Amino acid sequence: MPARLKPADPADARAALARVRDGDAGKDDLRLLTKHYLALLEARAPGRSVEVRVPPYAAVQCIEGVRHTRGTPPAVVETDAATWIAVATGELAWGDAVDAGRVSASGERTDLTPYLPL
Repeated sequence: MPARLKPADPADARAALARVRDGDAGKDDLRLLTKHYLALLEARAPGRSVEVRVPPYAAVQCIEGVRHTRGTPPAVVETDAATWIAVATGELAWGDAVDAGRVSASGERTDLTPYLPL
């Protein structure tokens, strides 16, 4: 079983987020923030009914409901790292990201609005 994600050190997360906002972020910053915010989502919305994917960095299962164990989950959210960081920090509203096609969300319980921003 893969190790659970852990939130990043707050100083590291702040520094990486500052670089993202300045347009100077590298892949390491995107990886750190993606995993950091996915770990926070997993803690805020425990469960295994929705899989949130941010390729190529990480994925988590969250939100209470029917537990998914094999194959493609019935509820999937997928987006890129920049969009995930924007919705996780409140810079982009969840509904706006979905409406713009920046987030693919299919299945029950894939509206993450109650859990955002993180």
